[in-house]
Amino acid sequence: MSSEHAAEDNQQVWDVVVVGAGPAGASAAHAAACTGRRVLLLEKAELPRYKTCGGGIIGPSRDALPPGFELPLRDRVHAVTFSLNGRLTRTRRSRSMLFGLINRPDFDARLVESAQDAGATVRTGVTVSRVEQHGAEVPDRRTVAVVLGDGEVVLARAVVGADGSAGRIGAHVGVKVDQVDLGLEAEIPVPASVAEDWAGRVLIDWGPIPGSYGWVFPKGDTLTVGVISARGEGAATKRYLEDFIGRLGLAGFEPSISSGHLTRCRADDSPLSRGRVLVCGDAAGLLEPWTREGISFALRSGRLAGEWAVRVSEAHDAVDARRQALNYAFAIKAGLGVEMGVGRQMLKVFSRRPGVLHAAITGFRPAWQAFAKITRGTTTLAEIVRTHSMARRALEAMNRG
Repeated sequence: MSSEHAAEDNQQVWDVVVVGAGPAGASAAHAAACTGRRVLLLEKAELPRYKTCGGGIIGPSRDALPPGFELPLRDRVHAVTFSLNGRLTRTRRSRSMLFGLINRPDFDARLVESAQDAGATVRTGVTVSRVEQHGAEVPDRRTVAVVLGDGEVVLARAVVGADGSAGRIGAHVGVKVDQVDLGLEAEIPVPASVAEDWAGRVLIDWGPIPGSYGWVFPKGDTLTVGVISARGEGAATKRYLEDFIGRLGLAGFEPSISSGHLTRCRADDSPLSRGRVLVCGDAAGLLEPWTREGISFALRSGRLAGEWAVRVSEAHDAVDARRQALNYAFAIKAGLGVEMGVGRQMLKVFSRRPGVLHAAITGFRPAWQAFAKITRGTTTLAEIVRTHSMARRALEAMNRG
């Protein structure tokens, strides 16, 4: 009997093991399970669990959801108020919905249920300490050992890392980041009279720190209020949030949750795989550099990772596994990578000239229409820059200036 068959007799070998049950991991597990493969989804927390996140579901996120998935929307956004560090406030409105707002605990739990419905097995309360592709825990070269915190070893033909930007799998792959930002957020319960004023409308405030902005997202009787800026500006970011809440007239309401997190954007040359291990979502540093929007990147990269992990699991040798992993990287770079490149350019412009951006989006109708189309998912920023020479020239000129 071969060592491969002996390993399978002694212990189940999963086709795909996904680490992390956020939107990226649940999408990966769903995509892999839809092919009929044996899929295991591991999550360290018990679900549902809180996650620091604005909870905005833009068009690309909606379009990447599993078929038939019903969004647990808390509100539908038809209006956006823009302000420049509390000044020059202007509200833009749309007849059709721009995007939806969700609470992450509900949203993430439903995504996991979708993965289960597709056939994935889910284990919660499980910590992954490391993965091994060589050594005593690995019975053959087609197998990856996922070592859990209690010493248990789970064997897989392919592994997808979706365990966040500070997770173990990204470290194993060697993910490199070149942009780290600090987000601070407060969930503020408000009385009905205040909630009414915000229903269907969000606020985006271009902040006082270069590259920073703040937001108010209404979710029924709670407002999600947050700010984000470059790491290293911790005290200033905290002060920005306090000032922001104060000038909104919300300082008298006690937040039910106050939290913070770091977002990490991948460097251009950062790997997306190592051997039979792929990374996606935050674990891969995949998010939009300017807005730091991560849900759509998580859903889209997770689905791709799940599909390509199945191909990796079927690879008979290291060369074939490498080929499939490189195809996954190409698929990511051709889509999300292009969007990230334009996002980096936008962040540079915004960091230097927030007033120009504010004036354009509040006073120049085509700029507002572009914003609306991007949030609805009928186009992307990268597509606009690619197909509209005026937009491309303006971005290039502002980057040079």
